[in-house]
Amino acid sequence: MRDLFFIAFLGLFFLMGFRRPFLLVAVYAYIDIVSPQRLSYFLLNSIPISFIAFAAMVGAWLVVDDKKDCRFSARQVLMLMLLAWCGYTTATADFPVEAMTKWNWVWKAIIAGVFLPLTLRTRLRIEALTVFMILCASTIIINGGMKTALSGGGYGVLNLMVDNNSGLYEGSIISCVAIALIPLILWLTKYGTIFPPDWRVKTFCYCLCLACMLMPIGTEARTGLVCLVILAGMMLLRSPRRFVYGPLMLVAALISIPFLPASFTARMSTIENHQGDESASTRVAVWMWTLDYVKQHPGGGGFDNYLQNSFTYFAQSEVGDGDDKRIERRLVTDKGRAYHSAYFELLGEQGYVGFALWALLHLVCFIRTESIRRLYRQRDGPDEAWIAPFAIALQQGHIVYMIGSLFVGIAYQPFIFMMLALQIGLDTYLTRKRKAAANQDRTNALLARQGALA
Repeated sequence: MRDLFFIAFLGLFFLMGFRRPFLLVAVYAYIDIVSPQRLSYFLLNSIPISFIAFAAMVGAWLVVDDKKDCRFSARQVLMLMLLAWCGYTTATADFPVEAMTKWNWVWKAIIAGVFLPLTLRTRLRIEALTVFMILCASTIIINGGMKTALSGGGYGVLNLMVDNNSGLYEGSIISCVAIALIPLILWLTKYGTIFPPDWRVKTFCYCLCLACMLMPIGTEARTGLVCLVILAGMMLLRSPRRFVYGPLMLVAALISIPFLPASFTARMSTIENHQGDESASTRVAVWMWTLDYVKQHPGGGGFDNYLQNSFTYFAQSEVGDGDDKRIERRLVTDKGRAYHSAYFELLGEQGYVGFALWALLHLVCFIRTESIRRLYRQRDGPDEAWIAPFAIALQQGHIVYMIGSLFVGIAYQPFIFMMLALQIGLDTYLTRKRKAAANQDRTNALLARQGALA
């Protein structure tokens, strides 16, 4: 029954896309974020719906969409260069079969990041993609938030509709994404036009923000807690009442501690001592191995080259109770452990060249978004008041994601390329508007001079 529902829903979605081609962008966002094929028992698993949605989205743009306002930015060129380099490292990978498996979805995520800005020609389209990203992620976040509120969740225990940890269904990843979405959700409560921000929209958005904040608790992901603290700090810096809200947030956090699950507080306490947690100790060992690897292989080893790592390290933990507590050190040997960091993931798989391209892409996006914020921060007209707050929301979400990616291997996730596409689309859209306004001013000045001469 579930399979039939998904097929009917997607079929209707695709049919609507033939009438309104931009809706096929929404179909692509839904499939790559929610991954309904993972929720299906059989039928959708046998159909490459992600590739079909991608091909339909690109095909509709080529055949139907107006392309006169399309502009190609330097950041899209960087994405293409990163894609080409990933293709090269895949062809020369240490593990060709495993590398090709990962390449089969990474290339599509990067190409989508290049393509999507070409479709974001209007404010409505920019907002529409933002809304769909939020609503698609909310299908996972609301489910996890409700289960956390009712049961408390637990590390590796909270069921997010599927049994596997791929995509956004992994605890640390969905915690990072959920916190990164909060600024965009709050932006909709003030400047949204698709769903005008009345009391119903605001209530839903505030409840969704609460569900986002519950994700780190339900998944017991330390990454999510770090992301939440970073976001709170950025919001306080932007607030004119930071000296009022700051202490209130601190008091609220202290009051909430007794109500948190004991397993959550115990797991969060390992943040300050990575040697007290074997998972954290393993990550540090993998990162050290990666640094040694790229010294010998500057071009990287291709996707999933971590499978060859092997290392031995000391882990320490506190054992015993009361006065009998003592620190116990033990020798741990491990191999084939994932990077658990987007930065080391890029460095190990793509080498210095791929890492430089990836880092430069994110740095340029951040700088350009900051330029937009500064350019429009004093403009409060009805057509421009939304721009600076939207740039801030994108910027804060981007920073949260990049902080979270320090501890999770999410360098190639489709979600971040959609967020980058929003930043590029906003920039190119505003550039077109400024050029059009400048041309109109020149035309008006010319007409005025001609009128004066006449």
